[in-house]
Parts: sequence; C-alpha cells; structure tokens
Amino acid sequence: MRVFNQFDTNRDGKISPVELKQCVASIGGEMTAEEAEAAVVLMDSDCDGLLNLEDFVKIVEGANEEEKGNDLKEAFKMYEMEGSGCITPKSLRRMLCRLGERRSVEDCKNIIGYFDLNEDGVLNFDEFKVMMSC
Repeated sequence: MRVFNQFDTNRDGKISPVELKQCVASIGGEMTAEEAEAAVVLMDSDCDGLLNLEDFVKIVEGANEEEKGNDLKEAFKMYEMEGSGCITPKSLRRMLCRLGERRSVEDCKNIIGYFDLNEDGVLNFDEFKVMMSC
C-alpha cells in the first residue's frame, strides 16, 4: 500500500496513466504516454480510466511472476547440458558439484525420475519449474 500511495501523487486513491508513467520512470524504466494509457485500459477493473489498489497489485504481481520466470530460465540454462534444452543426470550432477553437493549419477537419475513427467530420463523446462517449486 505504501508503494501505491507513493505513486498516487494527487492522493485520490487511484493511479492515472500520467502517474503510472511517472512511476515507471522513477524506477528507471521507460513508458510512453500511449503505453501508460494502454496499460491502464488493460488493467482497469472498474472502467473508470484509473488504476485502484487492486489493479495495481495485479500489475505488480504480474511483473514479479515474469521476473521469477526469467530467473528460472537463467537457472535452467546453468543446469542444462550445453544447449540441449534438457537437464540430464550428468549435467545435474555437474551443477550440484559446483554448488558443493556431491551426488552420484545414480542419485541424479533418481532426482530426475521423480520430476520427469514424460519419463524420457531428462528434465525439460516445464519439469524443472515443477522441481523448483517443491
């Protein structure tokens, strides 16, 4: 709520497209007036041309989800086998060793087997997301 109040510069309990644009600029981003207007139209639940607190929370949560997804993609790249698009028992073992956790290839097969939904012996990105959520 404190963040919302900081962006609600005229203290009317709503964030206008102009305030949204200023908000994005204050955190180092760029947004045109047209983009701010489009974002408000898209997220405005009561169709008054302004964002209330609930609308703002949805935007922030969406941004957090996108950031989490990007973080997971970066983590997946660290574990996958040289651009193969999957995590093999060997690549999992290699990464765990780098993190200071010694595991055998057999242990890694068992870990992968637990999360390997399509039973192909490796983890794809979707399976990796499931594993990381546990």
